[in-house]
Amino acid sequence: MNIRLILKYTIVTILLIIFAIGSLSIGSVFIHPAEVVKSLLSQDNFILNEYRVPRMCLALIVGSSLAISGALIQGVVRNSLASPDVIGITKGASLSAVTVIMLFPTAPLYILPFSSFFGAFCISLILTLLISKFNMKGSKIALIGLAIGAICTAIVQYMLIRNPLDANTALVWLTGSLYGHNMSNITVILPWFIITLPLIFYYCHQLDILILGDDVALGLGTKIKKIKMILLFLAVALAGASISLVGGLSFLGLIAPHIARRIVGHKHIHIIIMSGLIGALILSISDGLARGIHPPIDIPVGVIVAIVGVPYFLFLIRKIEFKNKLQK
Repeated sequence: MNIRLILKYTIVTILLIIFAIGSLSIGSVFIHPAEVVKSLLSQDNFILNEYRVPRMCLALIVGSSLAISGALIQGVVRNSLASPDVIGITKGASLSAVTVIMLFPTAPLYILPFSSFFGAFCISLILTLLISKFNMKGSKIALIGLAIGAICTAIVQYMLIRNPLDANTALVWLTGSLYGHNMSNITVILPWFIITLPLIFYYCHQLDILILGDDVALGLGTKIKKIKMILLFLAVALAGASISLVGGLSFLGLIAPHIARRIVGHKHIHIIIMSGLIGALILSISDGLARGIHPPIDIPVGVIVAIVGVPYFLFLIRKIEFKNKLQK
């Protein structure tokens, strides 16, 4: 690793620490950043220990997980506009979670993560079978994912209309929110993060080969179908576990890998690491804004992420269209 890359990682990490401390300061009760640092060391501040620190830890893990998931999916389907929400993983998780919320409103909360992951896994399984059976290329996978996501969204909207009295909880979850989480929620997602990350690093080299195209990868002895299925499963494991806790956070898995790619280039080991840092940075900033815009009202963090993500998504589409025109 050269000096420039080390410097870039250092700068982003320092920014992440600064904004995380700033986000911990913001809320209905403002806490000076110096007091935040002191309280983190002594652990004597009730508001920080019980509310803001668990929420920040969850934001860092979820932000990293969704960003890394997006980077994996973009590499597998070779489509720069792909992400967990674009290929339908987020929508599948949302459908299964809303089904539980609507049909079983008295069900214990710990059921929700399992149902959400089940929905994400089903969508992943459908995509994996399509890749395996029809040897589908990247753009087709993205289109199929969009179609599946549209069907899931339509079913969710129908359920919300049919059950308006139970819709409030589902709507907050669908928007994406970090509100009300504690350390027990972190213990749910942390094992997924710890287990999948080493496997992702192990397959990063294979992902670099897949980017060269199926023919080149096959010529180099890569088992294309097997590698794609493994990488998709790892992506859905991270995305499904994250979505099960905080709900749908659109565009985070799309924009973070793009920013990472502009910073560190196209080698996937660096894209994965930087995507995780950028995703954590975006979500920690968004969470601080969600608490600080109109305290004590807690705006769903998914709204803030979408406000940033939609313009960037449109910018990417415009950029790709311009690039295609130049190639013609």
